[in-house]
Order: sequence, then structure tokens, then C-alpha cells
Amino acid sequence: QVRLVESGGGLAQAGGSLRLSCAASGRTFSSYVMGWFRQAPGKDREFVAAISSISGHTTYLDSVKGRFTISRDSTKNTVLLQMNDLKPEDTAVYYCAADYAHSDPIWFSPGYWGQGTQVTVSS
Repeated sequence: QVRLVESGGGLAQAGGSLRLSCAASGRTFSSYVMGWFRQAPGKDREFVAAISSISGHTTYLDSVKGRFTISRDSTKNTVLLQMNDLKPEDTAVYYCAADYAHSDPIWFSPGYWGQGTQVTVSS
């Protein structure tokens, strides 16, 4: 039983920045993969980024590489997504997700999801 709570979504102009936060609570574990998916209206949900709690290894969607950075704070059971140089196509609901069966983001298979936070980028 894991609860994931996202925060930090909102409005930004193209070229601006936002930072999303995901805090995990409940029956969490020290070994996990945590990351983000997003879904825009009329589009499928897509993977954005993930990070290993053990190694810190990260994986990114190609279109966000160099703009988004995922990081972790194990002392707070929190994962951050720093989003820079935002583009209108980044507009979506962003969902935090956690996988406690793996420790390598290449195997990211979320079993827990947050409620989502809206990110809107204007131009």
C-alpha cells in the first residue's frame, strides 16, 4: 500500500520552468524505480522519466532529454522532475508512478500511481 502525491504543476510560458514533486508514503521500500508519465488530451499516456533509488540511474523520453531532469531525495521519499525550456507540447497531466519490483529504470513497470497534476504551457 503506497500513496503517491504530486505537486508543482501549473501554468508556464514557453521557455519557462516548473518543478514537479512526488512524495511517497505508506508501506514503501528502499529499493524501487520511480518516475513520471504524462497524458495529453487525445493522446496515449507516455513515459517521461524514471530513476533508480539504488543507483540513481535515469532514463528519459527522447523529446525531454536536455530539458527535464529527474532526481531523488531518499531521506524524504521524494522524486523531483525539474522541467526547463518548456514547450506547448509538454502540456499534459503528469502522473507520478512507482515500481517496487525493480531497481533499474529500464524495467520500469509501475504498480502505483499518483492522482496527476496539470502542466499547461502557453505560447
